This record gives sequence, structure tokens and C-alpha cells, in this order.
Amino acid sequence: RTIGDIALQYPQVEETLLLWSIDENIWLRRTAITHQILRKEQMNEVLLEKILINNLNQVEFFINKAIGWILRDYSKTNPKWVTDFIEKNKDSLSNLSIKEGSKYL
Repeated sequence: RTIGDIALQYPQVEETLLLWSIDENIWLRRTAITHQILRKEQMNEVLLEKILINNLNQVEFFINKAIGWILRDYSKTNPKWVTDFIEKNKDSLSNLSIKEGSKYL
């Protein structure tokens, strides 16, 4: 949440988050994926989609779980966006990400 608060106040941090989303370090990638959790109406959907696309076709459990968490969280605010994202990327998302992301749909 700390990174998310910083990114909300300083949009220039988005470039760093995009770099983190493709880093070899799974914990940096996971932070990039989940940094907007609980943001609700303030979600930057463009950034979220770029970060998620950078992490499709993953086998790493913690990355797939993080994808599911952010989708599940955002589905409470914008279920259409999440449904559309899952449908459009269902062949590249893990079953875990789909299961977690669809929990409230």
C-alpha cells in the first residue's frame, strides 16, 4: 500500500512500476501488480492492464495469485472491466488468476 500511495501522489513513479512488472525479481513484479489494491474508483486501468499483460503466461504461484487478488479487488468496483479483461486474456491467465479474479463476478 505504501508504494500505491506514492504512485497515486507522484504519477512519474508509473515508469518504475512498469519496469518492476517485468523484473526478474518476483517480489518487485508482485508489488507492481498489487500496488493499486483497494484503490477503487482511483484505479489507473491503463497502468493496471499494462502491468497485468506483462505478467500473462506465468507459472509462478505468487505472480498468478497477485493477479487474481488485484482482479478480485477491482471487480468489486468495476466488474465489467474485470470480466472483459479475463475474457480477453483467458488463454494467457492461469486458472488460479481466473478463479481468484472471478470470485465476486
